[in-house]
Amino acid sequence: IECFIFDASKEIFPVRPHWHYFAEFIFMLRGTVRVTADDSTYSVSEGECMILHPSSVHSIFASGDEMPVYAVLKFDMGKFPSNSSYAPSPAEIFRFARRSGMASLFDASQSRTLKCREIFTECISEMQNYLYGADVMLRAKIYQLIFGIVRVWIAAGLNIHACPTNEGSYGIENITEYIDRHLDGKLKVSEIARECHLSYSNFAAKFHMQYGMPCKDYIERMRIFKAEEYLMFTDHDLSYISQHTGFSDQSHFIRVFKKHRNITPKQFRQQRGVRSELQ
Repeated sequence: IECFIFDASKEIFPVRPHWHYFAEFIFMLRGTVRVTADDSTYSVSEGECMILHPSSVHSIFASGDEMPVYAVLKFDMGKFPSNSSYAPSPAEIFRFARRSGMASLFDASQSRTLKCREIFTECISEMQNYLYGADVMLRAKIYQLIFGIVRVWIAAGLNIHACPTNEGSYGIENITEYIDRHLDGKLKVSEIARECHLSYSNFAAKFHMQYGMPCKDYIERMRIFKAEEYLMFTDHDLSYISQHTGFSDQSHFIRVFKKHRNITPKQFRQQRGVRSELQ
């Protein structure tokens, strides 16, 4: 999950056409932008919110003389499963809504109803401060926004009962959910490919195309993120953390962590102000 303020006067702008596997929500704080996505062009003004769907080629340009400022939420939709037995997952609903032509731009009135300003502000604060439970708080606020949008679509005529579901199976679009659930185990790319009912080579190519990196690299990065939470919010030693994040042993954990963060786990914990001594 990424949450931040984009100030066009301080960043590389305009945002040229590109795509990524995660969903991107923007909320305009100042100015107006011209957004192109899914071969359509939108004008997004102050107080309005727009969804950029996963894999949608999009660009953002200023509309007018004022340099725009907007808040951004980016996240992997596959990491937000449905906990309800009666409901498709958010990723499935959003894909269905996109195919059904549901609105991706929400005007100022709708955005106030969705509490966009509050949710974006609180998410950015959680990301900046990253206090205990920040990951849970972030997910809760994003769930609130996701299902608020789904309710708007339902009111606009989206037949949620017609939304196709994977019924417990996995594809490239939601395989990260499976990976996250098994990070503490001995994940093998060949086994993950079987979950998608794909050959190893076909899965590897599709995963790289969808997520911009090899599956093995993705798993390693997710394990590092999980290890960081243990380091910041618990007193567990490195042996315990390595066992519960899927690393083969403590030495492997330290080596991989240093490769990604350029510091050791102990240094990371000390920099974050955790006083406990590592074993």
